[in-house]
Amino acid sequence: MLSSNFSVPTDPDGRIYVNFREHDPSLFVSAYDVLAGTVDPAKIAGKFVLVGTSAQGLQDIRATPLNATIPGVEVHANILETILTKTYLNRTSLSENFEQQAALGAGLAMILLVPLLGAMPTLVLFLLLLAALCGYGWYEYTEHLTLIDVSYPAISTFALYLLLTFVGYSKTANERKQVRGAFAQYLSPALVEQLAENPDQLKLGGEMKDMTLLFCDVRGFTTISEQFKTDPQGLTKLINKFLTPMTDIILARKGTIDKYMGDCIMAFWNAPLDDADHARHACISALAMMDRLAPLNEEIKAEAERDNRKYFPINIGIGLNSGEVVVGNMGSNQRFDYSVLGDAVNLASRLEGQSKAYHVFIVIGDHTQQRAPDFASLELDLIAVKGKKEAVRIFTLLGNPEMAATSAFQTLKAEHDKMLIAYRAQAWDQCDGLLKSCIALDKCGMTGFYEMMTERVNEFRAESPGAEWDGVYRATSK
Repeated sequence: MLSSNFSVPTDPDGRIYVNFREHDPSLFVSAYDVLAGTVDPAKIAGKFVLVGTSAQGLQDIRATPLNATIPGVEVHANILETILTKTYLNRTSLSENFEQQAALGAGLAMILLVPLLGAMPTLVLFLLLLAALCGYGWYEYTEHLTLIDVSYPAISTFALYLLLTFVGYSKTANERKQVRGAFAQYLSPALVEQLAENPDQLKLGGEMKDMTLLFCDVRGFTTISEQFKTDPQGLTKLINKFLTPMTDIILARKGTIDKYMGDCIMAFWNAPLDDADHARHACISALAMMDRLAPLNEEIKAEAERDNRKYFPINIGIGLNSGEVVVGNMGSNQRFDYSVLGDAVNLASRLEGQSKAYHVFIVIGDHTQQRAPDFASLELDLIAVKGKKEAVRIFTLLGNPEMAATSAFQTLKAEHDKMLIAYRAQAWDQCDGLLKSCIALDKCGMTGFYEMMTERVNEFRAESPGAEWDGVYRATSK
C-alpha cells in the first residue's frame, strides 16, 4: 500500500528517470487466458495489474535503453517498479558539473597534445580517456544510481580533436605548398618533394656548410646581344633557349639554382638538402653543360638561318670551387632570397673569369679537385686572383673518370706535370720543349693554354721573375 505522504522525485521539468530492466515475458498474462479462467488466481493476487496491448498493428511498441522493441505498457511497469522499489536514477547538478569539467579538461588536453604529440598518439590518449570516462560513468550508475552523460564530453572532445587535426594538416599542407613554391624554380621536382616531405631539413637564417659553387657565363655576350638591339624579345628568347637546358642539367644532378644574372648562371650543391658527393655532382654537371653546347648551337644556327640573321655560336666558361660558406635566407625584411655568401663563392666567380685567360672551358679550385680526384683534370697554375693576396692552385676539368683512365690522357698528364715543374723551377728552355711536346700530345683542347704558357715563358726568359719567385701568377683582371 502507498502511504498518504508518498512522493515521487522528479527533475525541474516533472520528469522521472526510469530504471529500466530487461524484458521479462514471464510477467505477462494473456487477457484471453484471464477471460477464459485458465490463469492461476495466485499469480495476480495482491499485485498491480497493468492492462495494455502488445500487437504490432496497434502501434504501442516502444524502445528502451535495454530493448529495441517492448510493449508500451511495459514502460509503465518499469516506472511503477522504480517508484515501488525506490531505485530512482539520479541526475544532479554534480553530474552536469562533472560533464562540463570533463569536457573542458579533455578539450584543453587536446589543444596541448595534438600539436605536441601529433594526431595518432593523441587519438590513442583520447580513446584511453574515453574508456576511463565510460568506466567511471558505469561505476556511478551501478553503485550510486547516478546518471553521467559521457557522450557530451566525448563528442565535444572528439570534435575538437578533429578540428585541431584538420588545422594541423592544413598548416602542414600550407608549409609544403610554400616550400614547393619557394624552391620549385631552384630545385628539381624530386628534390622539392623530398624537401616538402621533410621541411625540417630547411633551416631558416644562415648556417655554415661545405658546398660546391658553380658560375657559368656566356663568352662574347656583348657581341651577341648587339645584333638584337632592335629585337630585345629575340635576345630574351635566345637566352632562355640557353638557360633552360643548362638549368635542367644542374637540377637533374641535385644542384640548386641560386640566380640568373643576365647570361650568367650561379648554382650550388649541398643545400638545402645534404649531398655528400656535391663536388662530383658539380663536376658532372659542368661536363654535361659543355656537351650540351654542340647540339644547342646547331639549333641556334638553324634559327639564325631561318631568320636571316648572322650566326654567333654560344661558348661558355665555367668556374667551380668548394669550401665553407654561409647558406640561408639572405636579404632584408622586405625582400630576401635563399643564397650563399663567403670567400669560396667569390673565388668560384673569379675562376669562371679565368677560364678565358687560360683558354680553357672549365676551371676548378683545388678543394673541388681533391673531392673528385678521379676525374680528368690538369693543373693550370698557382694564381692570386684579382682582389686576393693568397694564391690558390687551379685546375681545368676535361672529362670524366673514364677519360682519365685512358692512355692518351695519362701520357699528356705526365708530360704536363713535368712542364709545370720546369716552369716553376725557371728552367725555361726545358719548359719550352715540354710545352711543344704537350701540344703534340694534346687531344683535349689544351693547345690554347700551352700557347699562352709559351708566351709567358718567353716573357720570363726576357725578364726573369727573380730567384725569390714563388711560382704564383698574379692576375690583373677578373
